[in-house]
Amino acid sequence: MLDGSPHVTPMWVDHDGDFVLMNTAEGRVKLRNMARDPRVSISVADQNNPYDKVVIRGRVVAKTNEGADAHIDKLAKKYTGANKYQKSRPDETRVIIKIEPTHVC
Repeated sequence: MLDGSPHVTPMWVDHDGDFVLMNTAEGRVKLRNMARDPRVSISVADQNNPYDKVVIRGRVVAKTNEGADAHIDKLAKKYTGANKYQKSRPDETRVIIKIEPTHVC
């Protein structure tokens, strides 16, 4: 955040092999924070055992609008089973955020 404190929000995640991919919309606080400071931390916990987790630290290396609408639909299918993202708004521009992991534990 502006005061240097972490901004923590639940996010759907994906990967393309070497990079972690997230999807958000233009104008969101998290996108502004990542533009100012590209360092991110991701924690993924097992739903059946929250102590079984993976933590990834990395840096945002790219963002793109290209393919972002299809990507959020892919994430919706993965996480909810829906063929389309149900909370899409016509006034939103979706963004794919590409993160290069620097530390995984």
